[in-house]
Amino acid sequence: MTVKFIRVFFVVLSAVCGYYLLPLLSVVPACSPLIGAGIGMASSLILIIMEAKLKGVSLRDLSASLVGLGFGFFMAWMITLILRFIPMDEIFYSVLRTVFTLTFCYLGMVISIKGKDEFNLVIPYVRFSREDRRSQIYLLDTSVVIDGRIAGICETGFLEGKLMVPRFVLKELQQIADSADDAKRNRGRRGLDMLERLKTVKGAEIIIHEEPLPEIKEVDAKLVRLAKILDCPIITNDFNLNKVARLEGVAILNINDLANSMRPVVFPGEQLNVYIRKEGKERNQGVAFMDDGTMIVIDNAKKYIGKNVNIAITSVLQTSAGKMIFANLIEKNNSQKSRAPHRNA
Repeated sequence: MTVKFIRVFFVVLSAVCGYYLLPLLSVVPACSPLIGAGIGMASSLILIIMEAKLKGVSLRDLSASLVGLGFGFFMAWMITLILRFIPMDEIFYSVLRTVFTLTFCYLGMVISIKGKDEFNLVIPYVRFSREDRRSQIYLLDTSVVIDGRIAGICETGFLEGKLMVPRFVLKELQQIADSADDAKRNRGRRGLDMLERLKTVKGAEIIIHEEPLPEIKEVDAKLVRLAKILDCPIITNDFNLNKVARLEGVAILNINDLANSMRPVVFPGEQLNVYIRKEGKERNQGVAFMDDGTMIVIDNAKKYIGKNVNIAITSVLQTSAGKMIFANLIEKNNSQKSRAPHRNA
């Protein structure tokens, strides 16, 4: 709505300027002021069409327009200052100064409004504070888009805001989707499908960021650089990107860390009823799994494979591959349990 108001105001102002300025030009024969108004309106409409074709900017609040207005005034002043050294009629110079001022102020305001969060790519140390947390921006990397769990997190309402997918990430997804390898091609297509799904999630907004950062070759390095410029976190499940970003001081939201933190917590001495699925590595051991996939190793449970048993947790071990739980059978309860196999944990 703000951009539309500026466009209408610019058209009206251009028509008024053309109405009064064209008859003042000595190089133009006497003509009706309405012709000047028509020329001013037509010129402004052409400029608006050119502005509408600009890509890589997104709609933002009017607060950024003040910086754009100042930048437009400065550019118009610089150009008209240079033109002052060219011999010309004073009235014609006044017309040029008015045209340049209108043009650059309009472009500065509109582009700064539509590219609020990207504005610091031009002025690196200028950032606009957001009015609420819903305007938070999150950068998505290739791995988390392909993984797909981000869509479920957004659908539950735990993560709301603007999800930004850089153009170079989208290009990498397209390259994977066009791969000759079936597995890679399926992963790439799943990633593109996830982006389509995210576009329909209430509370989340997908933004395609156009800044190519051509001086940086690696996609991970581009993500880290863009996150530092925009002062926003990266959502990923890539271990290496996680390490590099933290070294660079960039905030990371790791989907795998979130999944690990949501696993059920068990303590030594706690009792569970589990389904023995297979034999363990050691003699007479049985193996069960919790709903989140955590392995439970039970001593002397080999004979109960395919059955439900009651167990008592003895220890919990955290390894590089995840959490592992060790337990013992509760024999007095197992002798009374049902023989029908079913899974409770």
